[in-house]
Formats: sequence, C-alpha cells, structure tokens
Amino acid sequence: MNPIVLSALLMGLGLGTTITFASSHWLLAWMGLEVNTLAILPLMARHHHPRAVEATTKYFLTQATAAATLLFASVTNAWLTGQWDILQMNHPLPTTMMTFALALKIGLAPLHSWLPEVLQGLDLTTGLILSTWQKLAPFALLLQTQPTNPTILITLGLASTLIGGWGGLNQTQLRKILAYSSIAHLGWMVLVLQFSPHLTLLTLIIYIILTSSTFLVFKLTKTTTINSLASAWAKNPITTALMPLLLLSLAGLPPLTGFAPKWLILQELTNQDLALTATLAALTALLSLYFYLRLSYAMTLTMFPNSQTGSTPWRLLSQQHTLPLALSLTASITLLPLTPTLTALPTL
Repeated sequence: MNPIVLSALLMGLGLGTTITFASSHWLLAWMGLEVNTLAILPLMARHHHPRAVEATTKYFLTQATAAATLLFASVTNAWLTGQWDILQMNHPLPTTMMTFALALKIGLAPLHSWLPEVLQGLDLTTGLILSTWQKLAPFALLLQTQPTNPTILITLGLASTLIGGWGGLNQTQLRKILAYSSIAHLGWMVLVLQFSPHLTLLTLIIYIILTSSTFLVFKLTKTTTINSLASAWAKNPITTALMPLLLLSLAGLPPLTGFAPKWLILQELTNQDLALTATLAALTALLSLYFYLRLSYAMTLTMFPNSQTGSTPWRLLSQQHTLPLALSLTASITLLPLTPTLTALPTL
C-alpha cells in the first residue's frame, strides 16, 4: 500500500477515535465511530484475496448495523427525554438499545459470531488493530453511559466468558483462538462495568498490552496455526521460551500480569454480593486456560518433524522492528507488582 494512503488511513483511525473520546453529543460520537469504521476497511481489504474481501464485507455489514442501531437509540432518547447528551441516557429503552449496539460493535456474546470469521480473514497486523484499537471508542461510550440495568451487563459478560472459552477449545487457527480470547476478556470487562468503571478501564489496558504482545510474537515467527508453532524454536528460541509466560498471563495465572484484573474483578463482584456470578466467571476462565495451555504445549514440548540432513537452515535476518514487542512482552510478564499503583490512580 502507498505510504501516503497508509498514513492517511491510520490518521483517520486516530481521528475517529479522538472524535468519539471528545464528544458529549450522540451525533458526534456516532460520526467518530463511522470515521473509524471507514478508515479500517481499506486496511482490511488491502490484500486482494477473496478471504480478505469476505472478512471486510462481514465487518462492514456488522458495523453498519451496530451504528444504525446506536443512532436509532440516540434519536429515541432525544425523542423521549429531549436530551442529546451522552451522559443523559436515563430512559431504559434507548439505554438497552445502545448497550446491545455497542455489544455488537465490539463482539460481545451472543452478538459475537462475526468476530472469529472476520479476524481469520485478516493478516496479523490488521487483526492487531481490530482487536485492540477498535475496542477503544465503543468502550469509551460504555464507560460514559454506564447502563443502569446490571442484569443485561452481567448476562452479556457471563455469556461472553463462557462462549469465549468454549469456542476456542477445538480451534487450530491462531487468529480464531485470539478472537475467542478477545470475547472472553471483553466479558470480564463488562461484568464489572456497572460497579467499578476504573477497573474495567484497567482490564482493557492490560488486555491491549497482552494481546499486542501475542500478535507481535505470531507476526515475528510468521505462525498462523497451532502446528506451525512447533517450528518456532528454530526461528526465535528466546521469544519462544517467553511465549508460554505470555499465554499464561493471558489465562490469568499468578504471578503474571493477567492475574491482576481477574483477581480484582472477582473481589469486586464478591463485594457486590454476587458470589455466584464470580464463581461462574472463575469456572469459565478454566475453559480459556485449557487452550492457552494447549498453545504453550505446542510451542515448548513438541518438535517440528524435520527429515533434512542439515539442522541449521540458511535464512535472512528478520527486518521487523522488535522494540514494541520487547516492551509489550516485558510489561505482559512483569507488571503485576504495579497493580496497587494502577488501582490507586483513579483516586488521585
């Protein structure tokens, strides 16, 4: 892709997200979401492949449906209350419509079925943008409105954690596994949204760091399936040795970074007298843990079949930039001791 066109599209992504962040009027927020969607569509379809075009079409139809529902919800709210302000969503009907529209936009269960199929048709770089940056604007709207019906959010959250863990069990494509991992993590964020918005924001930040590291590792090793993970030792032994720690951090095991948000969310749910919800969420996390352990096993305890005589193949040096990977991988593994500082920031 032409560098000028690529720069313009990336600036469009940033502009759309910034407009949504800075807006207090529903029409401006809707406009920012539309600019964001239109900017990423050429990035998704830049590889002229039927699978990429199919993924782009599915993404466009889904996002257009979500944006239309969101606009209809804002118009309904203005008709019922006379308010266009984002913070004035008080009527239950438009609030519920807005919640489901944003759930469709980010891929919460049971409105999730488009996400694995779309992510499977993209390259790893565009999939990284779709899994991280594209979540920011819808979550900004969710954090501002804070839907007043916790039953809907808890139902969406539990369904997402269950389907996100269940759906990834029998997958062999890494991008589909990451899509179901995204659904499960989004479920954890939505579970605690009504009770502790700053904890949702903390979970989103940690999720972005972990997911960015995972996509960058797969991009560095050029792996897209579980079977190809077995050959990663010969290419990047140090990165392959650290990758299981990253996957276990995504699973939420101590003493890694991913343990902090799950621990704090379970504590908050228990404090809100939702012990059953916390128990179900913790049990669904075991499903996700299974396929993270499966990936770790494929990378560390299996050996790619090699019938060649030479054990060191000739290959060119990698031209990829590894500084972002080094920073995100370090943060993914070692940020747990900073959890008290991160949780204290909103109170300062």
